[in-house]
Amino acid sequence: MKDKIVLISGANSGIGKATAIALAKTGAQIVMQCRSLERGEAARLEIIKESGNSNVDLMLCDLSSHDSIRKFNEEFRQKYQHIDVLINNAGGIFGKKEMTSDNLEYTLGLNHMGYFLNTHYLIDLVKAGEMKRIVNVSSLAHKFVMRLDWDNLQGEKSYGQLYQYGLSKLFNIHFTKELARRYQADGITVNCLHPGTVNTGFGNSGSSFFKKLVELGRRFLTPADKGAATSVFLASAPEVKNISGEYFSNKKITSISKIAKNDEYARKIWDKSLEWGKIESFGVK
Repeated sequence: MKDKIVLISGANSGIGKATAIALAKTGAQIVMQCRSLERGEAARLEIIKESGNSNVDLMLCDLSSHDSIRKFNEEFRQKYQHIDVLINNAGGIFGKKEMTSDNLEYTLGLNHMGYFLNTHYLIDLVKAGEMKRIVNVSSLAHKFVMRLDWDNLQGEKSYGQLYQYGLSKLFNIHFTKELARRYQADGITVNCLHPGTVNTGFGNSGSSFFKKLVELGRRFLTPADKGAATSVFLASAPEVKNISGEYFSNKKITSISKIAKNDEYARKIWDKSLEWGKIESFGVK
């Protein structure tokens, strides 16, 4: 991975930071895509110290904002001409319904549309890279969704934090499969993963009850570096060079829910995402 350019969203904490440290140790050029300058810079210095690799760059972006993602894309292109590995990692769970600046339900806006729009603006740079890999962090939580209510995708009729989180993680899988299908001829591979139940700051933005539940169970959770193992594997391992459109857990292809396997739903969510993002054609600016 020496000198390969790896862009990681949400790299200032948890799984994202642990992934950055592990890949920096391989000699990769790490670009951290983070919302907070203060937290991002503190994490950048820690990643450099832990990895011994000074090639760690911090660039600011709010993945819940289309304008911010667009601005990030413009600034990124002034510094880099390609991306070898794009890791869409940033996300969260939210205790009450909130809306993004684009008037999207926040969980969907950050966890799904953040991935979708980030990749939309950067896909040509991935195509120009040597490794051509995209890694999307999904979750076992996609199995929370037993059926899709097409009239309640953004909590229009009812809102539940676990359901909405699971829905966004389901969309991550649908996005992975559809993106893999569309860009197979370009040599781009796209895979997603369940990182495990990891001890991170996840849950801090959830309801008070959910935060207490996470705190009580924290000692039983997987350390962040272990949770990052599958992300690192998909980003760097030669044995997955030609594998695309799959869902991994513990570095192995793992089963997904029946609804996640539905290719018709994947295409429909793709079209919905274009509509939500006000995009005429994916990858065309």
